[in-house]
Formats: sequence, structure tokens, C-alpha cells
Amino acid sequence: MILKIILSTIIYFFTSHLVVANNSHHQFEDYLLSLQQQAISAGVSPLLAERLIGNIKIFKKANIDNDSQHTLETYIPQMVPEISVSTARAMLQQHETLLNNLSQQYQVQPRFMIALWGINSRFGERPGRFPALSVLASLAFNGENQLFYVNEFIAALKLIEQSKFKVNALKSSSTGAMGQMQMMPSQLLSYLVDGDNDGHFDIWSSTEDAFASAANMLNQQGWQYDATWGRQVKATMMLDPSLLGLTSKHTFLQWQAYGIRRFNGNNLPQRDDITASLIAPDGPQGRFYLVYENFRLLDQFTASIHDTLALTYLSEKIKQ
Repeated sequence: MILKIILSTIIYFFTSHLVVANNSHHQFEDYLLSLQQQAISAGVSPLLAERLIGNIKIFKKANIDNDSQHTLETYIPQMVPEISVSTARAMLQQHETLLNNLSQQYQVQPRFMIALWGINSRFGERPGRFPALSVLASLAFNGENQLFYVNEFIAALKLIEQSKFKVNALKSSSTGAMGQMQMMPSQLLSYLVDGDNDGHFDIWSSTEDAFASAANMLNQQGWQYDATWGRQVKATMMLDPSLLGLTSKHTFLQWQAYGIRRFNGNNLPQRDDITASLIAPDGPQGRFYLVYENFRLLDQFTASIHDTLALTYLSEKIKQ
């Protein structure tokens, strides 16, 4: 009797999980039809949308990186060990001619390009290996930030339709970002550059294409060549939480009045021509940073504020 109950329980467990899995796949197939219609409405060829949608599979590894379990005190050393710093400096020298040419053309400092490359793909070693269309469709299906990923999925289809990439070349990370600089499809759609002038776009194997596309994006969005990214600061009084975040912008003089000081305790620069945002990724007990427009632009390339601060930290170590 006991054995029969155990066997029944085991059978029920596997059967119920199999039903859930099958339902999930059926729901995803239905969702793909909705994606297909949205793509067609956005101007994608019906024939192309139907052909590509038919080959998409649910991708269970698709996810948004979450660094909430980390603090900057542990995360930055983890992301930027000394080997990454020495590699970054070596890569700066190895690609000096390319970086100097890009710097002249797009007005972006080489150290930021190298830092972006190092943080996002480990200097080109991880340009993406998953089928991008399946990743993007699965992220949209999962429901978190759905509209964003629907738009990115449609942008990926348009990249294929415009003959920028072949579908089998479209590889991404588990977050849908692609290539050595980990750019999203909508970013590539607007800023993709054939950096090596070979008549092809290849952000996975061509460092020139990847670097030029990222530099072009930063330049067109307003990168400030004569400025930096920001600075670590300290708060000398309690702050209104509404002051924190990239959308809240004030001058140094205003931040001074709110009790913000340089990290060494000195007054902030006496100038009102720069607007800065105050961020505290680990909460009021953690680090505070005043960040400028360049930081906001770099933040588009990363999955989290923690990653962007690791990137800027690496850029400072390169400069040193």
C-alpha cells in the first residue's frame, strides 16, 4: 500500500511538471504569433517575420543580470582584478593606432573604449554565443520590461532585413546584448559602423567594427571629450531620497548646498556649467558618486549601475 502511494506520488510529480512545461511551450508559441504581428506592424516584411519566427525556440537561460546581492566594495574588485588592469593597459598599447584614429574621428577618449571592451566582453573573449532572436523573444515573453524587449526583438529583425547581419550570425549574451561592446539591436540599428571598411558588419570578430560602432554611438549622443565621468563624494547630512538617481540633475553649487563634498571632505568645484546626478547604488550606508553626462551614456552599455561603476573604475586605473 505504501509503495503504491509512493509510486503514485512520483508519477503525479513528473506528469504535472510535464504538463506545466508543455503549457509553457504552447504559451510561448502563441506569444511568437503576437510578436510576428507586432513586427509586421512595425514595418518588418511579413515573409521575413514569418520565416524567422518559425525557427525561434524558448531560451530558458535568458535573464537580466542582477547585482543586488553585491556591494561595490566586493563587486568592483571582483569585476576588475589586477589582471584586468594590466590587460587593459596592454590592450591600450596594442590598439594604439586604431584607438587614436577613432578618438580623432569620434572624440571619445581611448581609455573609456578599452574599459568598455574589458567590462562588457573581457576584451572580446565573450562577444555573445546564444541565438539572439530566441533570447530576445524569451525575455519579452518572461514579462519583465516586456515593451523594451519587444522593441529590441523588432530591431534585430530589421538588422537582418536591412542585410546588416545574417540570422545565424546574430549571437548575444543571455541579456540580448551583442558583440564585443555588447550593444543592443536598437543601438546597432542606429549607430553600426563598418570600422575596417571591408564591406561587412561584424561586431563579434572585428574589433574595428565593434569599437567604431560604440564610439559612433557615444559621439552622436553627446559624449563630452573634455570631461570625465564623475567622482566619488561623501554626504555630510541626511538627503531627501528623491535627490538620488540619474534623472535628478543639479549643479555643483546646488549639491554643495545639499551637503555633498569631495571624498576627502573638501568643497566641490565652484562652477555651475556642469549638471551632475548623485547615485548611491548600495543605499545611504554605501558609496556616493556624483556622475556626469558621460556616465549616463556609458550606463546604456551595461546591465547595471554596478557594472558602469566597475567600467569607470577600470578607466581610472588605465589612466594611472
